[in-house]
Amino acid sequence: MSKLQLCLVVNGRAEEAARFYAATFPDSAVGRVHAAAADFPGGKAGDALVVEFTLLGQPGFALNHGPPTPFSDAISFQVLTDDQAETDRYWDAIVADGGQARDCGWCKDRFGLSWQITPRALMAGMADTDRAAAGRVMQAMMTMQKIDIAAIEAARSGETR
Repeated sequence: MSKLQLCLVVNGRAEEAARFYAATFPDSAVGRVHAAAADFPGGKAGDALVVEFTLLGQPGFALNHGPPTPFSDAISFQVLTDDQAETDRYWDAIVADGGQARDCGWCKDRFGLSWQITPRALMAGMADTDRAAAGRVMQAMMTMQKIDIAAIEAARSGETR
């Protein structure tokens, strides 16, 4: 077992969240579902309490524990993508069914968890040693919600679209 694991408090929706993440991302799976041995805040003995999962190869668990504990934007998961199709697939899955599009590649899923769906092309453009190119990339990103890789690459090269 890894010394560091994700713990997501999902208040009665732990199994739903783990299954959603496993269906959305590669190298992800739902593991054991542990029933509570006794009543707990928000549930009763026998209810699912802990749901083990792997998310993009990282071990973690979702916890059913009430009262509601909202996620904060201070914590997010960043997923690096290789192309527009991958960016679109993850973004669309995250914002579907009650998720929320945000600015600059950020979005929230239906459980309230913040994500950054970040193309590697964006990261490369923002790190460009040509600071004018990096600035154009940043300015282009600031106008976007879901990142458009072609627009980022055009901004980096100085093309106007």
